[in-house]
Amino acid sequence: MKLPLGKLRNDVLRDVVFPNLGVEDMRVVYGPREGFDSAVLEYDCDHYLVVATDPTLGVPEETFGFFSYHFAASDVAVFGARPRWLVVDILLPQGSERAFVEKAMRDLNAECRKYGSSIIGGHSGVYPTITEPTSTTTAMGLVKRDELKLPLAKPGDRIVVTGKVGLEFAVSAAYFREKELRKLLSFREIARLKRSFRFETVVPDALTAKPSVRGMHDATEGGLTALHEIADNSGVGFRVYPERLQLDPMVRKVLDFYGLDPWSISSTGTLIAIVPPENVGSLITEFNKNGIIAFELGEFTADKKRLLIENGEEKEFPTFKSDPYVELYGDGFTSP
Repeated sequence: MKLPLGKLRNDVLRDVVFPNLGVEDMRVVYGPREGFDSAVLEYDCDHYLVVATDPTLGVPEETFGFFSYHFAASDVAVFGARPRWLVVDILLPQGSERAFVEKAMRDLNAECRKYGSSIIGGHSGVYPTITEPTSTTTAMGLVKRDELKLPLAKPGDRIVVTGKVGLEFAVSAAYFREKELRKLLSFREIARLKRSFRFETVVPDALTAKPSVRGMHDATEGGLTALHEIADNSGVGFRVYPERLQLDPMVRKVLDFYGLDPWSISSTGTLIAIVPPENVGSLITEFNKNGIIAFELGEFTADKKRLLIENGEEKEFPTFKSDPYVELYGDGFTSP
């Protein structure tokens, strides 16, 4: 059976990956599981060590250093830990220029300095079997035991989302399908979209939200359908109200142009916050004070149904089938 493009689907993780994880270790508090993008290890009597790893590939060259930091760092931040240590593996294709490495490392260094992170090791090299620049970053951070944030919800918790839904797809389209988007957007608008890659991180969102939330998740591949993973792991359902969804007008234009809905679109940098109801107002105020748009999209329920409530009508919330971003970057995406 051939595997689809993108992340391995949950059935492959359950059947193939998770049964083959080596020896058990009592210091592993949370290891690999669906919906958990970081591992949690015993560190000392007061702290846990949060560890995450992520690749960076298939991104525009000018964004390479930025994402080499933020893809993995975001997964650490949503567990309540500030990214502190990084191990970075950079593999380059034959013929790569020194100037590319210089820019990538300058950008990576700038993000490390911004968030107080240290690169403590890694590997780098040029190889004939590598077809495009690729990095894999492992990020680590400490969190106090009573401040660990897990992507788990209780009935009544509210779903608060930061306003970057669909941004990853729109930015990628601006880079990879610019000629098509000229039918829709001006050169200035396309340039603005390209610059918006710097919002594709939840590190500042998660560090701001930490005191007010029960748990957090980054809406990466599959976008807001990550709500299903939260519900599965928590034994709850949820209700989402589409009229509350706030999309950047340019992102909405791009999604409409390609005939896409916002629910399963790749949205790296969009924080899904699981929030006790009494904290919603203060959290959104804190987000706004820090220049982060956020809104309450729905709530988790004791009833295990997963519903989209549109004009008073109950519909099943979409499930993840395929991510248009993966198809956009690959060969399977059909433009209008």
